Amino acid sequence: MIFALFAILAIYIVNISLLIYGFFKVKKYQKKDLKPQTSFAIIVPFRNEEENLPKLLHSFSKLNYPTDLFEVILVDDSSREKFQVSHFTFHISQINNIRVSNSPKKDAITTAMLRVKTNWVITTDADCLVPENWLLTFDNYIQENKVSMLAGAVTYECGDSFLHHFQQLDLTSLQGATIGSFGLNKGFMCNGANFAYTKSLFENLNGFAGNDKIASGDDVFLLQKAIEKFPDEVHYLKAKDAIVSTKPTENWKFLFHQRVRWAAKTSSYKSIFGKCLGVIVFIGNLSFVLGFLFLLFGTLSYPLFVMLAFFKFITDFVLLYITNRFLTKSRIKSLILSSLLYPFFSSAVALYSFFGSYEWKGRKFRS
Repeated sequence: MIFALFAILAIYIVNISLLIYGFFKVKKYQKKDLKPQTSFAIIVPFRNEEENLPKLLHSFSKLNYPTDLFEVILVDDSSREKFQVSHFTFHISQINNIRVSNSPKKDAITTAMLRVKTNWVITTDADCLVPENWLLTFDNYIQENKVSMLAGAVTYECGDSFLHHFQQLDLTSLQGATIGSFGLNKGFMCNGANFAYTKSLFENLNGFAGNDKIASGDDVFLLQKAIEKFPDEVHYLKAKDAIVSTKPTENWKFLFHQRVRWAAKTSSYKSIFGKCLGVIVFIGNLSFVLGFLFLLFGTLSYPLFVMLAFFKFITDFVLLYITNRFLTKSRIKSLILSSLLYPFFSSAVALYSFFGSYEWKGRKFRS
């Protein structure tokens, strides 16, 4: 039993170490102040976001990018009240979602695609804020590289609560794994809050066909389809000027359901690397939980458990530290407490995602 725990830990450490190596393989990109050339359609699916949407649109108004080179398409997914669009210097259109599948967000993007006239689309969420050089950085990278799809980074605008600190640590680990996997040429994950691709690529991939029965995954499934067909044209944009910020959830129930929604799609991944890594991370966290239980029942000695916890913590810390330095200017807060709680939370989410249901935007979905 003790040998099995340490064997699992060894496999876990090797794989996280590979992600750390991959993280450094992805070079940071700095915009070159090239003359903007790329036309973008910014697609924003939303449902009952009357508080957040004005803030997002205001951040669009401060973009350092010609207003004739981008448009905004808001897709209303059956909100309680119709959102009233204020006047902005850039073009905004608001349309209603056409539901044809089990995935409201995929339907919203597909609906918006019928209106897109630009070469590129870029998706984000209603509760996000974008930096002023967001589009300019994407544009500069597109001009300098042969690319059809670009994944960007997402971070939280956190308050000072432990719940917010815990979510920041969780998201940082996901972003670290995302960047690391791209560095290993095994990209399998991205975030739809900062995700760009050409309209022609979307059409060549036949959109979300093949995974539209799964409620979430408008980002990762499209990414994996693209990497399967056009691996050299899918890149990660590791640029501070292109990091989108979003809001953390405000209670543990919402957080749990959000993470179950994210975890539920793992079994449908096309990426073998992504599936294997998901299993290794799950078993690595579960081994910590089991080690703690064995310690309580006297099956595992205290020094061995401390050794198990120490090596896992150090490995996780390196990935979290380098990723956090890229994502934010602040240090990781509540690190020790979050690291102790995380294996229990992560294991519960993974196990629940196999059998349970979750709520999202006032709707209930099966995992």
